[in-house]
Amino acid sequence: MSGGLNRSTSAPSKNALPPQELLDDLCSRFVLNVPKEDQQSFERILFLVEYAHWFYEDNSVEKNPSLKSLTLKEFTSLLFNNCDVLKPYVAHIDDIFKDFTSYKVRVPVTGAIILDETYERCLLVKGWKGTSWSFPRGKKNKDEEDHNCAIREVLEETGFDVSKLLNKEDYIEMIFGQQRVRLYIVAGVKDDTPFAPQTKKEISEIAWHRIDELQPANHDVISRGITGLKLYMVAPFLASLKSWIAVHPLAVPPRSDKPVKGITVWKAKNSSSGGSSTITESQPSKAVAIDVHPSDTLPGRSFRNFRFDTGPILQAVEAAFST
Repeated sequence: MSGGLNRSTSAPSKNALPPQELLDDLCSRFVLNVPKEDQQSFERILFLVEYAHWFYEDNSVEKNPSLKSLTLKEFTSLLFNNCDVLKPYVAHIDDIFKDFTSYKVRVPVTGAIILDETYERCLLVKGWKGTSWSFPRGKKNKDEEDHNCAIREVLEETGFDVSKLLNKEDYIEMIFGQQRVRLYIVAGVKDDTPFAPQTKKEISEIAWHRIDELQPANHDVISRGITGLKLYMVAPFLASLKSWIAVHPLAVPPRSDKPVKGITVWKAKNSSSGGSSTITESQPSKAVAIDVHPSDTLPGRSFRNFRFDTGPILQAVEAAFST
């Protein structure tokens, strides 16, 4: 049998698709056993499916190397085709997935620009795939305040708690298309601070980079620093960052006798990003309930035309608890 994601009945190979019992468990855990408000729309359902995908990649594939690693679109198709409450919507899955990806880019993003004590370097993270560097950041959860999202995302991606250093008034905010990005400036972090991400397969490397080496030829979202470093959503913030630095006192004087160099402070052992020359845009943050203000939400066709029927889901949940 050729093409697609058809399940083979032969012995498991190195690229075996997840068995039905695993898909049933993922569907039950991430789609059925959630609050009712998370089952009311396709965008919420797809965020749940995305969470199931992360769990599958981070746990199932890692524990069983014979399982095939799937893209989010492949995993979504597989789950819809093998989960009873999702099967009725298989015919619309392309529209649903397309609208979901469009919806995600409108979700507000917050994070932090972490400066060392000399204000000469900032902390950047590199995604698990690709070779682009960016400030630690991520999408807001439902009803989450901007500064709390920044604290959470920085902690997830770097293992560093900025809650005691973050000033709610010190931030740079920019709009990219329909997406608002706010980065809080967190200054005076010691260069020997330990960093390590709390999530698996999201960040491959964390490093201090010299700000004067990040300056690109333009202010595009995707750019290169003067040393050739590939950057994503960094260049547009540099001018405002330098203006902020110019009017704020340094935590410690610059080391004129010993220039502060960039340095890697954490690197994954099994990252796939080492040899790739592709500039990737961003790695998704692990959040299910996403906050988009009603005025900013313009659902695509599938969100308008199709209503997610929660009846079968609720019945399945009740049946599960009654047995």
